[in-house]
Amino acid sequence: MMERRHDIDWLRVIAIGLLIIYHSAIGFQPWGVFIQFIQINTFLEWIWYPMSMLNIWRIPLLFFVSGMGIAFAMRNRNLKQLFLDRTIRILVPFIFGLFLIVPLHVYIWQAYYNQDISYSAHPAHLWFLGFIFLYVFIFGSAFYYLNKNKDGKLISWLNKIFKNPLSMLVVSIPFAIESFILNPESFTFYSMTLHGFIMGGLAFFWGFVFVISGTSIWQMLKKWKFAFLLSAISLFTLRVIKYDLEAPNILMSLESVLWIASVFGFAYQYLNKPSKTLNYLSQAVYPVYIIHMIVQYAASYFLFPLEIPAIIKFILVVTITFSVSFLIYELMLRRIKFIRPLFGMKYKL
Repeated sequence: MMERRHDIDWLRVIAIGLLIIYHSAIGFQPWGVFIQFIQINTFLEWIWYPMSMLNIWRIPLLFFVSGMGIAFAMRNRNLKQLFLDRTIRILVPFIFGLFLIVPLHVYIWQAYYNQDISYSAHPAHLWFLGFIFLYVFIFGSAFYYLNKNKDGKLISWLNKIFKNPLSMLVVSIPFAIESFILNPESFTFYSMTLHGFIMGGLAFFWGFVFVISGTSIWQMLKKWKFAFLLSAISLFTLRVIKYDLEAPNILMSLESVLWIASVFGFAYQYLNKPSKTLNYLSQAVYPVYIIHMIVQYAASYFLFPLEIPAIIKFILVVTITFSVSFLIYELMLRRIKFIRPLFGMKYKL
């Protein structure tokens, strides 16, 4: 039986936490209003540099981790049980959020910009849940076969390949081919795009493969983590200096994989240990993410008109979004039995 991988649990928490910070930062960019974020009048455009560094790997990392989650879920579930579990844990919160959570923060946006208040059902920040649910059904049978044949020649071959750090180039090739063929306007346009769907599917697939292929890849990632990190930093530096953050898609796809490889390496070495904090955050982070946009928009609604420095507003928006979202989770979402499944939590008798 596979051991519990606490580093993967941590990375799921970290990836969603980064998403929340990223969403807070969008309101301080000059284009935020065009994607229906409440936008400040005094911009913090310099934030876009660290945002751009994160943006190239934060969403792919989430899909990698989601694929890994399927590998762990298959330890004690057959295919039918897996589909049922993911329907309850992913599809139900996605549909609930689409029709009843997203419209609430849209109302706040409409009120802030003095627009007519109207109902608007939309995936918004929950779009990746729909993608993940589809991936489970697209890859489910193949994953089940691979999981049942973990001692087969294919897995044995992968285990050998992943001993070599150059295997990360092999991992990056499908991403490079996808982005070259589809040629998205920007590599980081993931939300509700064909590029985002295929890219996410590739990351989801590789995440599953990383887990079932054995321990070689994790030992390799741990050993070469600094090399991957320096390579990723080099490509990001090149992207800033030569390409004004928008490098050719092939370079962007390679940079993305190198960041993720380094993150996995550091996490495997330093985060693969149990803790009470992780146990709490693992349960909290999903419902907190679902509701955080309502809190963020409400904080922006009241803070942005104030005469205080923009950087203070940014710090306050991030702080309030996290603290109030966790407070709502702690005082209401986790305690009311019948709403727990609507936010991706198990129903407690």
